[in-house]
Amino acid sequence: MVKPLDDENLLPLEIEEFLSWMVSERGRSANTLAAYRRDLVGYSGWLAAEGLGLRTVGRGDVDRFVQARRAGGAAASSVARQLAAVRMLHRFMVDEGSRPDDPTADVEGVRVPAGIPHPLTEGEVGRLLDAVTGADPVAQRDRALLEFLYATGARIGEAVGLSMDDVDFDHRLVRLFGKGSKERIVPFGRRAASLLEGWMADGRLSLAPERWARRGDQEAVFLNTRGARLTRQAAWAVVRKYGDATGLSDRLSPHVLRHSCATHLLDHGADLRIVQEMLGHASISTTQVYTKVSQERLWAVYRQAHPRAERA
Repeated sequence: MVKPLDDENLLPLEIEEFLSWMVSERGRSANTLAAYRRDLVGYSGWLAAEGLGLRTVGRGDVDRFVQARRAGGAAASSVARQLAAVRMLHRFMVDEGSRPDDPTADVEGVRVPAGIPHPLTEGEVGRLLDAVTGADPVAQRDRALLEFLYATGARIGEAVGLSMDDVDFDHRLVRLFGKGSKERIVPFGRRAASLLEGWMADGRLSLAPERWARRGDQEAVFLNTRGARLTRQAAWAVVRKYGDATGLSDRLSPHVLRHSCATHLLDHGADLRIVQEMLGHASISTTQVYTKVSQERLWAVYRQAHPRAERA
Protein backbone atom coordinates (compact mmCIF):
# COMPACT_ATOMS: atom_id res chain seq x y z
CA MET A 1 0.00 0.00 0.00
CA VAL A 2 1.28 3.46 -0.87
CA LYS A 3 1.75 5.61 2.23
CA PRO A 4 1.86 9.35 1.66
CA LEU A 5 4.07 11.53 3.79
CA ASP A 6 2.30 13.11 6.76
CA ASP A 7 4.26 16.34 6.34
CA GLU A 8 5.03 17.84 2.93
CA ASN A 9 7.96 19.65 4.53
CA LEU A 10 9.72 16.27 4.62
CA LEU A 11 9.97 16.21 0.83
CA PRO A 12 13.53 15.52 -0.36
CA LEU A 13 15.51 18.48 -1.64
CA GLU A 14 15.56 17.02 -5.17
CA ILE A 15 11.77 17.21 -5.34
CA GLU A 16 11.67 20.79 -4.04
CA GLU A 17 14.27 21.78 -6.63
CA PHE A 18 12.26 20.05 -9.35
CA LEU A 19 9.06 21.88 -8.35
CA SER A 20 10.90 25.20 -8.30
CA TRP A 21 12.25 24.44 -11.77
CA MET A 22 8.73 23.66 -13.01
CA VAL A 23 7.69 27.19 -12.03
CA SER A 24 10.76 29.17 -13.03
CA GLU A 25 11.73 27.36 -16.22
CA ARG A 26 8.52 25.75 -17.43
CA GLY A 27 6.01 28.34 -16.24
CA ARG A 28 3.62 25.83 -14.75
CA SER A 29 0.52 27.18 -13.01
CA ALA A 30 -0.18 26.95 -9.28
CA ASN A 31 -2.80 24.23 -9.87
CA THR A 32 -0.43 22.16 -11.98
CA LEU A 33 2.31 22.57 -9.40
CA ALA A 34 -0.03 21.46 -6.61
CA ALA A 35 -0.91 18.33 -8.60
CA TYR A 36 2.77 17.48 -9.14
CA ARG A 37 3.45 18.01 -5.46
CA ARG A 38 0.64 15.66 -4.41
CA ASP A 39 1.84 12.95 -6.76
CA LEU A 40 5.45 13.25 -5.63
CA VAL A 41 4.47 13.31 -1.96
CA GLY A 42 2.90 9.88 -2.51
CA TYR A 43 5.94 8.60 -4.38
CA SER A 44 8.38 9.92 -1.78
CA GLY A 45 6.31 8.43 1.02
CA TRP A 46 6.33 5.02 -0.66
CA LEU A 47 10.10 5.15 -1.13
CA ALA A 48 10.60 6.04 2.52
CA ALA A 49 8.38 3.15 3.64
CA GLU A 50 10.43 0.79 1.45
CA GLY A 51 13.74 2.07 2.78
CA LEU A 52 14.64 3.59 -0.58
CA GLY A 53 15.69 7.03 -1.76
CA LEU A 54 15.56 9.00 -4.97
CA ARG A 55 19.22 8.27 -5.65
CA THR A 56 18.96 4.53 -4.99
CA VAL A 57 15.57 3.54 -6.43
CA GLY A 58 15.85 1.19 -9.42
CA ARG A 59 13.67 0.27 -12.36
CA GLY A 60 12.23 -2.75 -10.54
CA ASP A 61 11.34 -0.56 -7.58
CA VAL A 62 9.42 1.86 -9.80
CA ASP A 63 7.55 -1.13 -11.28
CA ARG A 64 6.64 -2.22 -7.74
CA PHE A 65 5.46 1.29 -6.93
CA VAL A 66 3.11 1.26 -9.94
CA GLN A 67 1.83 -2.20 -8.99
CA ALA A 68 1.26 -1.06 -5.40
CA ARG A 69 -0.77 1.91 -6.62
CA ARG A 70 -2.93 -0.35 -8.81
CA ALA A 71 -3.34 -2.92 -6.05
CA GLY A 72 -4.46 -0.12 -3.72
CA GLY A 73 -7.41 0.60 -5.98
CA ALA A 74 -6.12 3.74 -7.69
CA ALA A 75 -7.67 4.49 -11.08
CA ALA A 76 -5.50 3.89 -14.13
CA SER A 77 -5.68 7.59 -15.00
CA SER A 78 -4.39 8.54 -11.53
CA VAL A 79 -1.53 6.06 -11.71
CA ALA A 80 -0.60 7.22 -15.23
CA ARG A 81 -0.56 10.85 -14.10
CA GLN A 82 1.57 10.05 -11.06
CA LEU A 83 4.00 7.98 -13.12
CA ALA A 84 4.36 10.90 -15.52
CA ALA A 85 5.34 13.15 -12.60
CA VAL A 86 7.85 10.55 -11.38
CA ARG A 87 9.37 10.27 -14.87
CA MET A 88 9.81 14.03 -15.12
CA LEU A 89 11.41 14.15 -11.69
CA HIS A 90 14.00 11.49 -12.53
CA ARG A 91 14.78 13.02 -15.92
CA PHE A 92 15.35 16.31 -14.13
CA MET A 93 17.70 14.61 -11.68
CA VAL A 94 19.74 13.15 -14.54
CA ASP A 95 19.92 16.53 -16.27
CA GLU A 96 21.04 18.16 -13.03
CA GLY A 97 23.61 15.46 -12.32
CA SER A 98 21.88 14.23 -9.16
CA ARG A 99 22.18 10.65 -10.43
CA PRO A 100 23.72 9.12 -13.58
CA ASP A 101 20.74 7.05 -14.73
CA ASP A 102 16.99 7.29 -15.05
CA PRO A 103 15.21 4.34 -13.33
CA THR A 104 11.96 5.15 -15.18
CA ALA A 105 13.45 5.02 -18.68
CA ASP A 106 12.30 1.46 -19.41
CA VAL A 107 9.26 1.34 -17.13
CA GLU A 108 6.15 0.33 -19.06
CA GLY A 109 3.47 3.00 -19.19
CA VAL A 110 0.02 2.62 -17.70
CA ARG A 111 -2.72 2.14 -20.25
CA VAL A 112 -5.72 4.34 -19.57
CA PRO A 113 -8.99 3.02 -21.02
CA ALA A 114 -10.57 5.43 -23.48
CA GLY A 115 -13.48 7.16 -21.85
CA ILE A 116 -15.03 10.57 -22.24
CA PRO A 117 -18.16 12.04 -20.64
CA HIS A 118 -21.42 11.90 -22.54
CA PRO A 119 -22.74 15.34 -23.46
CA LEU A 120 -26.09 16.59 -22.27
CA THR A 121 -28.77 17.04 -24.88
CA GLU A 122 -29.73 20.58 -25.79
CA GLY A 123 -32.99 20.05 -23.93
CA GLU A 124 -31.17 18.93 -20.80
CA VAL A 125 -28.90 21.96 -20.95
CA GLY A 126 -31.98 24.15 -21.24
CA ARG A 127 -33.52 22.51 -18.16
CA LEU A 128 -30.31 23.06 -16.22
CA LEU A 129 -29.97 26.72 -17.16
CA ASP A 130 -33.66 27.34 -16.40
CA ALA A 131 -33.36 25.69 -12.97
CA VAL A 132 -31.83 28.78 -11.38
CA THR A 133 -34.71 30.83 -10.02
CA GLY A 134 -34.85 34.03 -7.99
CA ALA A 135 -33.30 37.46 -8.35
CA ASP A 136 -31.02 37.52 -5.30
CA PRO A 137 -27.25 38.03 -5.83
CA VAL A 138 -26.38 34.33 -5.45
CA ALA A 139 -29.02 33.30 -7.99
CA GLN A 140 -27.74 35.98 -10.39
CA ARG A 141 -24.21 34.66 -10.02
CA ASP A 142 -25.17 31.02 -10.42
CA ARG A 143 -27.27 31.75 -13.51
CA ALA A 144 -24.43 33.75 -15.09
CA LEU A 145 -21.82 31.13 -14.21
CA LEU A 146 -23.75 28.19 -15.69
CA GLU A 147 -24.59 30.11 -18.84
CA PHE A 148 -20.97 31.23 -19.21
CA LEU A 149 -19.59 27.69 -18.85
CA TYR A 150 -21.94 26.38 -21.54
CA ALA A 151 -21.56 29.41 -23.82
CA THR A 152 -17.75 29.35 -23.90
CA GLY A 153 -16.76 25.76 -23.11
CA ALA A 154 -14.43 27.21 -20.46
CA ARG A 155 -12.75 25.00 -17.91
CA ILE A 156 -13.93 25.58 -14.34
CA GLY A 157 -10.53 27.00 -13.39
CA GLU A 158 -10.66 29.42 -16.30
CA ALA A 159 -14.09 30.65 -15.24
CA VAL A 160 -13.22 31.30 -11.60
CA GLY A 161 -9.92 32.86 -12.67
CA LEU A 162 -11.76 35.40 -14.82
CA SER A 163 -11.10 39.08 -14.09
CA MET A 164 -13.19 42.10 -15.05
CA ASP A 165 -10.75 43.30 -17.70
CA ASP A 166 -10.92 39.89 -19.44
CA VAL A 167 -14.51 40.47 -20.58
CA ASP A 168 -15.26 42.62 -23.64
CA PHE A 169 -19.01 43.22 -23.72
CA ASP A 170 -18.87 45.45 -26.81
CA HIS A 171 -17.64 42.58 -28.98
CA ARG A 172 -18.87 39.73 -26.71
CA LEU A 173 -15.40 38.23 -26.35
CA VAL A 174 -13.62 36.87 -23.29
CA ARG A 175 -9.95 36.25 -22.67
CA LEU A 176 -9.29 32.88 -21.03
CA PHE A 177 -6.05 31.58 -19.59
CA GLY A 178 -5.79 27.82 -20.04
CA LYS A 179 -3.22 25.19 -19.19
CA GLY A 180 0.30 26.55 -19.02
CA SER A 181 -1.18 30.07 -18.85
CA LYS A 182 -1.90 29.94 -22.59
CA GLU A 183 -4.19 32.77 -23.59
CA ARG A 184 -7.08 32.49 -26.04
CA ILE A 185 -10.02 34.67 -27.06
CA VAL A 186 -13.48 33.06 -27.05
CA PRO A 187 -16.85 34.54 -28.13
CA PHE A 188 -20.03 34.28 -26.07
CA GLY A 189 -23.66 34.81 -27.00
CA ARG A 190 -26.22 37.47 -26.17
CA ARG A 191 -27.86 35.40 -23.43
CA ALA A 192 -24.55 34.92 -21.59
CA ALA A 193 -23.70 38.59 -22.13
CA SER A 194 -27.02 39.71 -20.66
CA LEU A 195 -26.68 37.52 -17.59
CA LEU A 196 -23.05 38.49 -17.02
CA GLU A 197 -23.84 42.19 -17.33
CA GLY A 198 -26.77 41.85 -14.93
CA TRP A 199 -24.65 39.99 -12.41
CA MET A 200 -21.73 42.40 -12.60
CA ALA A 201 -23.92 45.53 -12.45
CA ASP A 202 -26.19 44.33 -9.66
CA GLY A 203 -25.54 41.04 -7.85
CA ARG A 204 -21.77 41.38 -7.77
CA LEU A 205 -22.00 44.85 -6.27
CA SER A 206 -24.23 43.47 -3.51
CA LEU A 207 -21.63 40.85 -2.56
CA ALA A 208 -18.64 43.17 -2.88
CA PRO A 209 -17.20 44.07 0.56
CA GLU A 210 -16.46 47.60 1.69
CA ARG A 211 -12.81 46.66 1.89
CA TRP A 212 -11.25 44.01 -0.33
CA ALA A 213 -9.03 41.42 1.36
CA ARG A 214 -6.98 40.86 -1.80
CA ARG A 215 -6.57 42.77 -5.04
CA GLY A 216 -7.29 39.58 -6.96
CA ASP A 217 -10.71 39.44 -5.31
CA GLN A 218 -11.50 43.01 -6.33
CA GLU A 219 -10.82 42.13 -9.97
CA ALA A 220 -12.69 38.80 -9.94
CA VAL A 221 -15.83 38.38 -12.04
CA PHE A 222 -17.36 35.67 -9.85
CA LEU A 223 -17.48 36.25 -6.08
CA ASN A 224 -18.60 34.14 -3.15
CA THR A 225 -20.94 35.39 -0.40
CA ARG A 226 -17.97 36.71 1.59
CA GLY A 227 -16.84 38.95 -1.25
CA ALA A 228 -13.84 36.84 -2.24
CA ARG A 229 -13.04 35.24 -5.59
CA LEU A 230 -15.13 32.12 -6.13
CA THR A 231 -13.05 28.96 -5.74
CA ARG A 232 -13.04 25.92 -8.00
CA GLN A 233 -14.67 23.87 -5.25
CA ALA A 234 -17.46 26.41 -4.78
CA ALA A 235 -18.07 26.58 -8.53
CA TRP A 236 -18.28 22.77 -8.62
CA ALA A 237 -20.86 22.98 -5.83
CA VAL A 238 -22.94 25.39 -7.92
CA VAL A 239 -23.00 22.97 -10.84
CA ARG A 240 -23.79 20.04 -8.54
CA LYS A 241 -26.61 21.96 -6.82
CA TYR A 242 -28.53 22.52 -10.05
CA GLY A 243 -27.64 19.07 -11.33
CA ASP A 244 -29.43 17.67 -8.27
CA ALA A 245 -32.39 19.99 -8.87
CA THR A 246 -32.84 18.75 -12.45
CA GLY A 247 -32.05 15.09 -11.89
CA LEU A 248 -28.82 15.32 -13.89
CA SER A 249 -26.35 15.05 -11.03
CA ASP A 250 -25.14 11.56 -11.98
CA ARG A 251 -24.05 12.86 -15.41
CA LEU A 252 -23.18 16.46 -14.72
CA SER A 253 -19.90 18.23 -14.05
CA PRO A 254 -18.29 21.43 -15.33
CA HIS A 255 -16.36 19.24 -17.77
CA VAL A 256 -19.62 17.85 -19.13
CA LEU A 257 -20.84 21.40 -19.79
CA ARG A 258 -17.61 22.06 -21.69
CA HIS A 259 -18.07 18.82 -23.61
CA SER A 260 -21.71 19.66 -24.36
CA CYS A 261 -20.78 23.10 -25.68
CA ALA A 262 -18.26 21.63 -28.12
CA THR A 263 -20.52 18.79 -29.22
CA HIS A 264 -23.48 21.08 -29.88
CA LEU A 265 -21.29 23.47 -31.87
CA LEU A 266 -20.22 20.59 -34.10
CA ASP A 267 -23.78 19.31 -34.39
CA HIS A 268 -24.78 22.69 -35.79
CA GLY A 269 -21.99 22.78 -38.35
CA ALA A 270 -19.07 24.45 -36.57
CA ASP A 271 -15.65 23.77 -38.06
CA LEU A 272 -13.50 21.37 -36.03
CA ARG A 273 -10.58 23.80 -36.14
CA ILE A 274 -12.73 26.58 -34.69
CA VAL A 275 -13.86 24.32 -31.85
CA GLN A 276 -10.21 23.39 -31.26
CA GLU A 277 -9.37 27.09 -30.88
CA MET A 278 -12.31 27.66 -28.55
CA LEU A 279 -11.35 24.79 -26.28
CA GLY A 280 -7.67 25.68 -26.27
CA HIS A 281 -6.45 22.28 -27.48
CA ALA A 282 -2.92 22.11 -28.85
CA SER A 283 -3.80 19.18 -31.14
CA ILE A 284 -6.78 18.72 -33.42
CA SER A 285 -6.77 15.01 -32.53
CA THR A 286 -7.57 15.92 -28.92
CA THR A 287 -10.61 17.88 -30.03
CA GLN A 288 -11.74 15.06 -32.29
CA VAL A 289 -11.70 12.55 -29.45
CA TYR A 290 -13.09 15.01 -26.93
CA THR A 291 -16.11 15.86 -29.03
CA LYS A 292 -16.72 12.26 -30.12
CA VAL A 293 -16.41 13.06 -33.79
CA SER A 294 -16.25 9.65 -35.42
CA GLN A 295 -14.18 8.78 -38.43
CA GLU A 296 -17.42 7.88 -40.18
CA ARG A 297 -18.83 11.36 -39.65
CA LEU A 298 -15.63 13.00 -40.86
CA TRP A 299 -15.69 10.88 -44.00
CA ALA A 300 -19.36 11.64 -44.59
CA VAL A 301 -18.71 15.39 -44.36
CA TYR A 302 -15.65 15.06 -46.58
CA ARG A 303 -17.48 13.09 -49.28
CA GLN A 304 -20.32 15.57 -49.26
CA ALA A 305 -18.19 18.71 -49.25
CA HIS A 306 -15.07 17.95 -51.30
CA PRO A 307 -15.61 18.20 -55.08
CA ARG A 308 -13.15 15.40 -55.89
CA ALA A 309 -13.76 13.13 -52.91
CA GLU A 310 -15.50 10.36 -54.90
CA ARG A 311 -13.40 10.56 -58.05
CA ALA A 312 -10.99 7.80 -58.87
